[in-house]
Amino acid sequence: MSLPGNAALVAQLRSALERALTPRSLEIIDDSARHAGHPGARGGGHFRVRLVADAFSGRSPLERHRLVYAALDPLLHGAVHALNIEAHAPGEATADASRPR
Repeated sequence: MSLPGNAALVAQLRSALERALTPRSLEIIDDSARHAGHPGARGGGHFRVRLVADAFSGRSPLERHRLVYAALDPLLHGAVHALNIEAHAPGEATADASRPR
């Protein structure tokens, strides 16, 4: 569930990631409502990003996260308070593949 006003931010996150990484799959979950009342939540939203992209092939988890942070840099200075990243290369089995969504 998105908080009012976060739908536009989710669209900006999606656009930035699609431009920079051309993901094969991309899921953005707005967790902001779960963090309502958290002191830092007033300064920006909480999001989970799950993506599969060729750009992650042969890269370590740290390098993958750096690519995501670089793509989202302009949004990370106020609009986004917390970001949980699951970044996979094509063909990699994800640990939560069987988890219901």
